[in-house]
Amino acid sequence: MKEFRVIELKEGIYKLNNETAQTLRETLKKENTFFLNLMSSPGAGKTTLLLKTIDALKNEMNIAVMEADIDSDVDAKAVSQTGVPVIQLHTGGMCHLDAEMTRQGIENLRNDMSGSNADLIVLENVGNLICTADFDTGASKNAMILSVPEGDDKPLKYPKMFQISDVLIISKTDTLPVFDFNIEACAARAKKLNPNIKIFPVSAKTGEGMEAWLDWLRCNVKDLKI
Repeated sequence: MKEFRVIELKEGIYKLNNETAQTLRETLKKENTFFLNLMSSPGAGKTTLLLKTIDALKNEMNIAVMEADIDSDVDAKAVSQTGVPVIQLHTGGMCHLDAEMTRQGIENLRNDMSGSNADLIVLENVGNLICTADFDTGASKNAMILSVPEGDDKPLKYPKMFQISDVLIISKTDTLPVFDFNIEACAARAKKLNPNIKIFPVSAKTGEGMEAWLDWLRCNVKDLKI
């Protein structure tokens, strides 16, 4: 039998992506731009939370948004109603954004902003808890949303997402009386995977818990300017 070589490409792909991500992160830091990568499964409430966040902060800082989806422009249309700059990114069937896609998105976003810098750029990533965790986008911080209807066992099923996230937002807390969701158990599971993760239980619908989340964003944007 003829001999052949097996070439492992995964490490090389991630290495190039990570180098691009770090370069992008350093560039944005020099521009005093805080870049947030917002992730969740479909239906967890990313867009609703984002809309409430923009409404609360748009008079305090310059905000811009990148919406990533396999297809459609539904979320970008919703965000555009807030008046902040927004672009829609189509991934061509891919279930995540990587650093080069993000770099191109930010470059196009800058063109729409006539070259001015944003204080806060939010990437609403493609909705899933698996592949989005594998690729560094160049973000300053990663935040993930877990909604109450999804269940408190998700840290056990998707550990990497919780390991790479700086923030866990437990959303739709107004539905707690309806679903069997234990916030303390979920928080303990997340902390076991990532002791430094910040946890914010919120309801975008009622506003409960939103101020703590908004203060976290304010502090991170402010820290870049010191």
